[in-house]
Amino acid sequence: MIGTIVKKLFGSRNDRELARIRLTVEKINALEAGIAALDDAALQGKTAEFRQRLANGEALDALLPEAFAVCREAGKRTLNMRHFDAQLIGGIVLHEGKIAEMKTGEGKTLVATLPIYLNALTGKGAHLITVNDYLARRDAEWMGKIYRFLGMSVGVIQHGLSDAQRQESYGSDVTYGTNNEFGFDYLRDNMKFDLASCVQRELNFALVDEVDSILIDEARTPLIISGPAEESTDKYETVDRIMPQLLKKEVFYTLDEKARTVALNEEGVTKAEELLGVGNLYDPRNVEILHHVNQAMKAHVLFKLDVDYVVKDGQVLIVDEFTGRLMPGRRFSDGLHQALEAKERVKIENENQTLATITFQNFFRLYNKLAGMTGTADTEASEFNDIYKLEVIIVPTHRPMVRLDHADLIYRTAEEKYEAIIDEIVATNKKGQPSLVGTISIEKSETLSTLLKRKGVKHNVLNAKQHEREAEIVAQAGRKGAVTIATNMAGRGTDIILGGNAEMLMKSEELAPEDEGYEERMAELKTQCETERGEVLTAGGLKIIGTERHESRRIDNQLRGRSGRQGDPGASRFYLSLEDDLMRIFGSERLSTIMEKLGMERGEPIEHGMVTKALENAQKRVEGHNYDIRKHLLEYDDVMNKQREVIYSQRRMILEGADLKATLLDMADETAQEFIAETMDEKAHPEEWDLEGLKARFTTHFGLRVEQDGDKNLLIGASHKLDYKTMLPEEVLDAAEKELEALYEEKERAIGAARYRDFQQYVMLNVVDNQWKEHLLIMDHLKEGISFRGYAQKNPLNEYKREGHGLFEEMIARFRQEVTAALFKVEVEERAAEAPLQRKTPTRTVEHRGDVTMAEEPHTVKRDHDKVGRNDPCPCGSGKKYKKCHGK
Repeated sequence: MIGTIVKKLFGSRNDRELARIRLTVEKINALEAGIAALDDAALQGKTAEFRQRLANGEALDALLPEAFAVCREAGKRTLNMRHFDAQLIGGIVLHEGKIAEMKTGEGKTLVATLPIYLNALTGKGAHLITVNDYLARRDAEWMGKIYRFLGMSVGVIQHGLSDAQRQESYGSDVTYGTNNEFGFDYLRDNMKFDLASCVQRELNFALVDEVDSILIDEARTPLIISGPAEESTDKYETVDRIMPQLLKKEVFYTLDEKARTVALNEEGVTKAEELLGVGNLYDPRNVEILHHVNQAMKAHVLFKLDVDYVVKDGQVLIVDEFTGRLMPGRRFSDGLHQALEAKERVKIENENQTLATITFQNFFRLYNKLAGMTGTADTEASEFNDIYKLEVIIVPTHRPMVRLDHADLIYRTAEEKYEAIIDEIVATNKKGQPSLVGTISIEKSETLSTLLKRKGVKHNVLNAKQHEREAEIVAQAGRKGAVTIATNMAGRGTDIILGGNAEMLMKSEELAPEDEGYEERMAELKTQCETERGEVLTAGGLKIIGTERHESRRIDNQLRGRSGRQGDPGASRFYLSLEDDLMRIFGSERLSTIMEKLGMERGEPIEHGMVTKALENAQKRVEGHNYDIRKHLLEYDDVMNKQREVIYSQRRMILEGADLKATLLDMADETAQEFIAETMDEKAHPEEWDLEGLKARFTTHFGLRVEQDGDKNLLIGASHKLDYKTMLPEEVLDAAEKELEALYEEKERAIGAARYRDFQQYVMLNVVDNQWKEHLLIMDHLKEGISFRGYAQKNPLNEYKREGHGLFEEMIARFRQEVTAALFKVEVEERAAEAPLQRKTPTRTVEHRGDVTMAEEPHTVKRDHDKVGRNDPCPCGSGKKYKKCHGK
């Protein structure tokens, strides 16, 4: 109540932010006439002027009004497109590192040029992240004309580029590409053995298009690079053969559609044990078999052909659940993909072991500044703020929205619903009004297509199987009487222009711009499209027909948002049935009772605000549940992310060759300290010290000679003799450190400083990669079993953090010991011709997205001070060496 009164008096935060931003827009508009008076050379010279002003200490924010005015003028001269005031508002929001919610058709592609140009002036690069390769190519070419006119270079990252091509693109002022490509390049760079082959530079500014799709919908699936584990695939076929008998009756398993889980019950476990011939499926020795049974159950019960995946050319290809696109080259993790291959009787590829992984949540938080734009973000504003610290600002439309959003119609059965949809499409088509029909799966889009064919209605189907024609189909979906069936419209990226898109129509004419007759034909097509536009406007604009509600209101809003662009008329309505997944899982019983009480006849729908409200509440519950899952996964992934930050920064330091000698000697000192602590307990009497054990450790590990004379005095190396009766562990450590440094210098002289340094780098990189790979596997196993700690009244997350930290410390100790053992014991072997040490990044790798149901994945932590060596002065200011002060 009080909040409502305050809002009425002072306006919402969004209103106050817009009022503040409009003051800057006025400054930009005031500069327009002066900037327009400049000739091309003077306008282009502004980029160098801005860069010089930045170098002189002027802030980027201070340049904003003039830089935006220059970019606007460049848009007018190169594309004949002028940024509206609403687009300037969007550009300012994005520059400030926020999310701009801008409705479909408001020109987000053009808006992006403003903050991208401004932030690219720093020389550190600006990245524009899109959802597919087509949009990255299109926008880089289309908007690239503005940047190139202003003297900036433009690159685009696409699948299949070489390292050299990627380096060139990342080295550009502006780089376009998909979220997957940027993420995988980050992982690949952290697997490289040569600094010169790394492709990315500092992650400076990222502007994410369709930000809700990338940062929320895809947040649960990590990017994974894996290598073959070289294991037999027979077990997948063996387990798959028993599935028909286990799935014959639901008495053997329990299915929770809300949580999207399936599991054998007691009867099912007994049946599986009998079919597989194993005594106890839960015996630790059978844990692998149990894992394969669980994955096969998922493959058969939860994952549907032509909904979650398709089979094409003998391969199982994932369908992106949010965009409906195929994802070739991507694989589900943890054996699920192999289980699907066994189910569909195609070749089963070897299971892979994870080599590197990161979630989009953590990758995008690596950027110095992050911004995003979308047509639908406000419903997820709290999540953007909680996870990414991104505020959502709703940008007003350039023209008022006049689309009519009708209440849902709800039928008793799917059959009745489809009859009503077909009748509506036929009626809409007859009056020349275009319709866009949204479905939630390939299977349902093809069912609808079959029904329309029977009625003789000409139509286009846009789903994962039609990816190549996607932009062409979408561009013409606004033509007179057009009928377009589409799976999820998230991220389609092409505006539906009423009357049709003349440029897209021209592409099918096979005439190049330089060909004779091109201009005349283009003029004809433009006239044709303008005529059709008038007819379509008279018919009521684009009609949106939703065939089912999605779990997320945001994705329903994305479908609706395809209509009513830039003040055009339009309409939308969802047709539902009690048999729809969302209705069936979340509350169809209550609605069914209402329908019975009302005495509904066959084919008669309910249309009532109360029903629509009940549905929206169901969607809110699902959204809340999914947010909780994402937040939970992030909490787990934060543990791995902190560890990855440490490993990747250490690896980068090794790759850069920054003082490897100091690094190696520090590692040797710490290893020596561990040996001394194990054998010379300060609390024990010297007679109880295990000096034989100490000698053995130093000799076998470092090749350092440690002996005792007749009086038991300790001889370390060639020049250190310690009195047995008075020596202290710290004196032994000091002597060992000096001898290890002498041993290092001896190796350096014998091998050659440059060769020894190369060998150190080679060994360190090999060992850190192998240890990290094994650690990822161990952490996966820990995560799989950690939920059982809840039965012991322990918090699984706290247990995961505690044990994960312990495992990480153990891995670091193994890394240190393996490196020091190899590098202090290396011997010189003369050869006729010395070839430089080379180690290439593994080539037999697979890049894929994780299984969303298993993706318990990562918060970015940066060290705020340099690593302190053991022999460095202690940072506390005591004047002592670190090892003798706070390094104890």
